[in-house]
Amino acid sequence: MAKERFDIKQHVTDTIIAQIEAGTPPWRKPWTGDVSGACLPLRHNGEAYKGINILMLWATAHVKGFSSARWMTFKQALELGGNVIKGQRATKSVFYGSIEREDENAPKGDESKRRIRFAKTNNVFNVDQIEGLPEEYYIRPEPPRDLGTEADPELEAFFASTGIEIITTEKPRAYYHPVQDHIHMPPIETFFTASGYYGTLAHEATHAACGPTRLNTQKVHANRKEYAFDELVAEIGACFLAVQLGVEPHFDQSAAYIECWLDALKSDKELIFKAAAEAQKAVDLINELAKGGDTQKAA
Repeated sequence: MAKERFDIKQHVTDTIIAQIEAGTPPWRKPWTGDVSGACLPLRHNGEAYKGINILMLWATAHVKGFSSARWMTFKQALELGGNVIKGQRATKSVFYGSIEREDENAPKGDESKRRIRFAKTNNVFNVDQIEGLPEEYYIRPEPPRDLGTEADPELEAFFASTGIEIITTEKPRAYYHPVQDHIHMPPIETFFTASGYYGTLAHEATHAACGPTRLNTQKVHANRKEYAFDELVAEIGACFLAVQLGVEPHFDQSAAYIECWLDALKSDKELIFKAAAEAQKAVDLINELAKGGDTQKAA
């Protein structure tokens, strides 16, 4: 009997659905241990994972209680002098590559080739599952900063440097206005914690990065399904950005959104990949803008 082909996209989607149904989607509580702060997962060489791999490795780290940021394959651990502890199970990560093949539709005699992209899986282990590695590989995340209700100068400077206009009034709503291209935020002192304020600001900044004057991936007049997807992108992007900035993410999406996300995920195994990819693009753009990049990124 032929071996059934492993469907990585269905595996990822099923994992995320299980996390949401259990009340712990990985972007809701993405820190890697009970006492450690949030951190972005890193490869064996210190390179940061991106997109869907962040969600997958966060999900496993949350369930297993891993504290380390770094992940590597069995072979990579051996090459570094380490050894995977007996009985430890690997986590799936996604690897994207491409190959060249002859274009069957090309005219006769034409040796044109086309590039085909593919997704493969790697079996990776968290450093907490490996013994004998050099000490520097056992990276422990710093705990999220307790900012209280005071503004943080570094975070204020970061968001200001993006060039995205942020308007503050007493109105108790946080939102991005795509037509006027600005973010509205209530005063920071009205939030229970400053980390909640900056997490919310990161959410709206992700919307702004996806807005019509930049990536242009979110519709100004969206239907319910499109709006829910845009909120999913913004929530994941906000989590990516908040963790990068050292702020514990805080999210409070309604039950209606959660139900809509679950329905969409169950009917489309590509959805979480699309959402994570869009969120990563938005965060990359925000970081580029903060470094002085062009704010006009419309497609």
